[in-house]
Amino acid sequence: MPRSALLVMDVQNVIVDRYADESCLSRLREAIEAARAAGLPVIHVTVGFRPGRAEISPRNRMFGPLADRAPSPQEEWANAIHSEAAPLASEPVVVKRRVSGFAGSDLDVILRSQGVEHLVLAGIATSGVVLSTLRQAADLDFGLTVLSDACADADPEVHWVLMEKVFPQQAQVLTVRDWRSAPLS
Repeated sequence: MPRSALLVMDVQNVIVDRYADESCLSRLREAIEAARAAGLPVIHVTVGFRPGRAEISPRNRMFGPLADRAPSPQEEWANAIHSEAAPLASEPVVVKRRVSGFAGSDLDVILRSQGVEHLVLAGIATSGVVLSTLRQAADLDFGLTVLSDACADADPEVHWVLMEKVFPQQAQVLTVRDWRSAPLS
């Protein structure tokens, strides 16, 4: 059976405050604990930029407005991983520069060096990091599982369409409970 890793993506305070509820956070926590108990790598993926934000093009519709904004004292808290998904010291935290977990990061290097062939995706937002990472991971020939109830989106209908219609074309879509009841490897 291929070696799996759990990717916990964009579970940063500012994103959680905007998109997730307590039930999503508790299922994320449950998935993290199950992966750790099974000895699966847990890899945390965050979005972030260097001081001065040299990676942000003003042409980028999503991140462009941040390019000229001065850093604020609250930014450190806002960008930190939420306490419900806090990484262990031994777990890698990958910083990406765009929407996909692979964009501008060393995620692929970490996965390949650990012999990971199958990714279990969880995070916020379903229509952002989960969708973009799933598409790129599929193109990189990773096996894929999406934890439907450990993802959140601002639009419940978009979340539903992705989980029911789009993601099943490239991934197995399971609840955390169903994933936990299967042998994890």
